[in-house]
Amino acid sequence: MSSLKDLAQECGVSVATVSKALNGQSDISEATRTRVREAARRMGYVPNMAARSMKTNRTYNIGVLFVDERQSGLAHEYFSAVLDSFKVRVEQLGYDITFINRNLGGKTMTYLEHCHYRGVDGAVIACVDFTDPQVIELVNSDVPVVTIDHVFNNRMAVLSDNVAGLSALVRTAYSQGHRRIAFIHGERTAVTENRLAGFYKSCDELGLEVPDVYVREGIYHDAARCAQETKALLALPQRPTCILFPDDFSAMGGYNAIAEAGLSIPEDISVMGYDGIYLSRVMKPQLATYQQNTMMLGRTAADKLVQMIEHPRVTLAEQLLVTGKLLKGDSVGRPAQT
Repeated sequence: MSSLKDLAQECGVSVATVSKALNGQSDISEATRTRVREAARRMGYVPNMAARSMKTNRTYNIGVLFVDERQSGLAHEYFSAVLDSFKVRVEQLGYDITFINRNLGGKTMTYLEHCHYRGVDGAVIACVDFTDPQVIELVNSDVPVVTIDHVFNNRMAVLSDNVAGLSALVRTAYSQGHRRIAFIHGERTAVTENRLAGFYKSCDELGLEVPDVYVREGIYHDAARCAQETKALLALPQRPTCILFPDDFSAMGGYNAIAEAGLSIPEDISVMGYDGIYLSRVMKPQLATYQQNTMMLGRTAADKLVQMIEHPRVTLAEQLLVTGKLLKGDSVGRPAQT
């Protein structure tokens, strides 16, 4: 394995210059930095993390707190895509990741204790119960933290713009002539509150009245529960002409319930999803949905967390919104009912 000394000899520079080039310091020329890094790749140089940690007082390890109560784990396409983007970016920045949990070899510990045990430099928190006292303890601790899709006061957060997402869906349905739009939302979270705000705000701006029975609580990533709520909407004396679902996976439950009722999409009723996962592109008819920018969410969370770790005095806590885009499909048509 090549050493710093080997790289210095190869490039005809000092060991100190090689170290500066690999660590991104600015007091060397771009040409030298590029030459050293190309040589490092060519020679298979891998930094000695123990020596690097002693020098910088960092472990170059980042904790990931991800708790999926629906038990879909990393098969949850939205969060797995966000975390994959996060992982790719932190590795580019020279960090590894460790999943944080409450158990280690049969021993129970808090999330904060696990972070201290692993010596992580910071942590990203996604898909958890943000009211959990252990989560709050970690957020308020000495560990730099970035949350995804949830805001704590004076803490860094990266958020998908859920208000804009629901607005795009409502306005698309409206443009197709729909005036009776229902919304099956997920369980009560900060994400749900923002989506409800976007839904009601857009309907109000468009002059649409929304009966209370048109807004129903489902469960994220639960097709069976959303099928039940769809059946309840279809049984109303004046059913909606378009139904918005909490996510693309749950929309499958809606598709099934509508088919069981002998109705067709979009001839009899229109359907829209949320997330823009691969499944939405292969459903028949193809699902109209709002695609969240998972790549930018993960990358932004990684960049901001590393900034907090490496430049704590000049990095301000921010709430950063990431906008997605509408994906047109075949599941929205002109309303069949007047």
